[in-house]
Amino acid sequence: MFLLEDKTYLWLLIGIPVIVLLYAMVIFWQKRTQRKFADKELLDRLSPNRSTGKQVLKIVLLCLAIASLVIALVNPQFGTKLETVKREGVDVVFAIDVSKSMLAEDIAPNRLEKSKQLVTQIINNLASDRVGIIAYAGSAFPQLPITTDYAAAKMFLQNMNTDMLSSQGTAIREAIELAKTYFNDDEQTNRVLFLISDGEDHEGNIEEIAAEAARQGIRIVTIGVGTPKGGPIPVRRNGVVQNYKKNNQGETVITRLEQETLKEIASEANGRYIDGSNTAQVVEEVTEILQNMDKKEFESQQIAEYKSQFQWFLGLGLLFLLLDILLLERQTSWLKRLNLFNEKRS
Repeated sequence: MFLLEDKTYLWLLIGIPVIVLLYAMVIFWQKRTQRKFADKELLDRLSPNRSTGKQVLKIVLLCLAIASLVIALVNPQFGTKLETVKREGVDVVFAIDVSKSMLAEDIAPNRLEKSKQLVTQIINNLASDRVGIIAYAGSAFPQLPITTDYAAAKMFLQNMNTDMLSSQGTAIREAIELAKTYFNDDEQTNRVLFLISDGEDHEGNIEEIAAEAARQGIRIVTIGVGTPKGGPIPVRRNGVVQNYKKNNQGETVITRLEQETLKEIASEANGRYIDGSNTAQVVEEVTEILQNMDKKEFESQQIAEYKSQFQWFLGLGLLFLLLDILLLERQTSWLKRLNLFNEKRS
């Protein structure tokens, strides 16, 4: 197996047929010019080493030199080098509230988008920790299993919206239950669940499940997104606000950040409540939490590395160039002799 590091340079190989064409034109011009000065017998006496074969060899050497140097630029990599990599970190699961109340714009641009920004920035600051994502509203849905692929995590994160779950509400209890299944009991890593929500819970009795999660070694950190003052829930059509959500009495619904609910969950699960209004502050606090947790080995894998072989092709290219130059010197010597002969005839 082999790998080409930068295939863009392969376009330079187009220059080889161009050079061949130019050389053919030069050889044709030389043949015609030589016939004007002397016949074939006299030219053979003046330059016994002159031959079309040498001229062909010269162009072949030049083309080989160009091809070798281009391949050196592409940097082919052959073979593999196996080494054992031990990863240490924390299993991190993000449970993100995608209920309609997260569309409230009491925090810009809205609660859900703010939540996605927070999680994205947190992931950007991770090193070797594993991450998983859960979406929940009236029910909880596994969005991304535990992985070290941060790019995939951020891609799934950006696709989350309030329409992905048909059942509405805020099933915090079910989200915690689902998060427990994300952690493998056979693994010895520390575990933390980040619950990002406005705290509106329509199930109740969540303290018990939070305490049970804590007994299983799962630490729950809650991040509150929204304001205590709250705001209405916009109803959009084609991206344009048409109205605001109303209750059965026709009154506009005002959704508020329920900090106490989130604080109770964090308290029961040996965690911490974080105000999500300031992104930088949230990232700083989360980073501090993760750094203070004992990181244990959770993965050992073999990584294959390719070895660069450009130096061989670089050496070949320089060798072909040197041989081409030596042929050029001999050709130049013959041309000088031919010019001297023409001067004497004049």
